[in-house]
Amino acid sequence: MGTYPAAGAGTPVGQGEGIWHVELASDGSAVDAALAAVTPAPSFLARHPERPVLYAVNEMAPAGRLSAWAIGPGSTLRPLGTVSSGGGDPCHLLVHPAGRALYACNYASGTVATVLLEPAGGFDPMALERGEPTVVLGHHGTGPERARQEGPHAHFAAFAPSGRWVLVVDLGTDELRRYRAEPDGRLVADGIAARLPAGTGPRHLAFGPRGALYVAGELAVTVHTLRWDDASGTASHVQVLPACGTGLRSGHRVLPALIGLAGGRLYLSVRGADVIAVFEVSEDGALRPSAEVDSGGTWPRHFAVEVGRMIVANQTGGGLAALALGEPRSADGHAPAEHAQAGIPTVLGRLDLPSPACVIAEQSA
Repeated sequence: MGTYPAAGAGTPVGQGEGIWHVELASDGSAVDAALAAVTPAPSFLARHPERPVLYAVNEMAPAGRLSAWAIGPGSTLRPLGTVSSGGGDPCHLLVHPAGRALYACNYASGTVATVLLEPAGGFDPMALERGEPTVVLGHHGTGPERARQEGPHAHFAAFAPSGRWVLVVDLGTDELRRYRAEPDGRLVADGIAARLPAGTGPRHLAFGPRGALYVAGELAVTVHTLRWDDASGTASHVQVLPACGTGLRSGHRVLPALIGLAGGRLYLSVRGADVIAVFEVSEDGALRPSAEVDSGGTWPRHFAVEVGRMIVANQTGGGLAALALGEPRSADGHAPAEHAQAGIPTVLGRLDLPSPACVIAEQSA
């Protein structure tokens, strides 16, 4: 689990800020929780696809950092090196499917950095020696909401299912930026894959079945369905729905965050409303609102879906929450009417940890 500074951005580490290892029982209760590494603002984490290596951002401005950690027995972490993120406030990491490179999205500067990786998972020696990424690619543009869209804000990156393209979600310019992945893992800018309605503020995307592509609109409080065409590397707009109908419960504004797909449903965490919005996915990929349920805390920034369970990182209150995705039942064995359908999350348990921002779920062997 990655965290933000518990006492606020820019404050000294050592108050729980860092990377945590948490073991949860099937009922959602904590079996063990330990601070595995103390490091500034590791608000996003990513695993190497084959090696026991963990990567973390250090979300700081004006100059962010990226760190690599070897995972040892008992999920202990040993530092492997640190390099610049190539911009300010790195907020997302993507690892090449074959482990050839690490990609970082820098929110404040809108840049995307590539760091080539060694076969064992560590940073390329040249990058380590210089303390810099292998390649940094910039962008330009603005959007209508000047407080949040005064410039480009790279927020999330994902490979298309074919592995041919990398899409970067730009909250500041309302665009899905397109990049080609070279054989060695380097990215090459290749235009715009899709433009969202002005003021959408796209934050996150997920590829679905049959060419569907789903995008969370943070600023417009929407969820969008697009149709992906891999041959051209473009997506066309199909559908837009409100992200949720629940009003403001915490913070100053309702802001959708993360999309997850499992079991024919799309799950969307919505901060401020503090819910997980559930949508049914039809055969053609279109969405239908199904339910909105308590996230188990406030400001659900991130979540991970396991078999039958969702783990939610509630950043400002409630800590880490475990939600059941199976059919919930009352004490008499009957499913409550309001949650009669399997797949609707219900809170199993909570663990009070400081400012959780990202969670990677791994099933026990």
